[in-house]
Parts: sequence; structure tokens; C-alpha cells
Amino acid sequence: MSIAARLDDLSDVVGGIVAKIDDMGKPAWIALLVLGFIFAWPFGLALLAYLIWSGRMGSRKHRGMGFWGSRANHGHHACGTSGNRAFDEYREETLRRLEDEQSEFREFMDRLRHARDKAEFDQFMADRGRRPPRAPEPEGHGAPNPMG
Repeated sequence: MSIAARLDDLSDVVGGIVAKIDDMGKPAWIALLVLGFIFAWPFGLALLAYLIWSGRMGSRKHRGMGFWGSRANHGHHACGTSGNRAFDEYREETLRRLEDEQSEFREFMDRLRHARDKAEFDQFMADRGRRPPRAPEPEGHGAPNPMG
């Protein structure tokens, strides 16, 4: 049997195993990854590289809040067109409105923090003004000397 035939057979076996694990879902991949690191760390490391490379653990395009955060921070829309012009216009208007509301909310929170800081400072100054003045300290420090 030639090497190419053996590699084809091995590829079929590995492909079947991968398909079975894919059918079980992400928890099966995670369990296999953990067991791989526990019993043979090089296998676990290779499996981790495979899972990242193949994209089996999630979408490469959308990474949770990072996707939305980068959109909001850069001020442009990462989404392409949906093919429905009315929906695209609605989405753009909604996103624009949400960005405006977000900036208004940030400005409101800044004003609120400023007002709270001012109120705390005014309270501090009022309390400070009500304190009785300190009595001057005697020149001799410490306990009085009973002998003299």
C-alpha cells in the first residue's frame, strides 16, 4: 500500500472523528481540549491551535462586545448591506439615533458627576466653616512633669 493511500485512509478516519465531535457540539470540543491538556499537553496545545485555526469555537467575524465597541469607537458601520434597501435605511437611522442617545447619555452622566462632586465639595466647605477654631497647642509637648 502506498503512502498516499495510507494518508487518504488516515484522513478519512480523522474526518469521521471530527464530524462525530462536531455533532456533539462545542462542549465536546472543550472537554476533549481539557483532557488533552491534562493527559498530554502537546496534544492539548495542538488541539487548541486546530480549534482556533478551523474556527470551530466561534465566528472570526463577530467577537462579542469587541465588534460593537469597535464600531462605536470608530464611528463607522462594519455591517454591509442586507440587500433590502428599506431595511438598510431603517438600520442606519436606528444606529444613528442610538449613537446620538449614547453621546447624550454620556454628557448627562458627566453633568451628574460634576453636580455630585460640587455638592460634596460644598458640604465639605460648610462643615469646615462650622468647626470651632483649634486652640493653640502648648509649647511643651507630652505629659506635664509632676516634679517641676
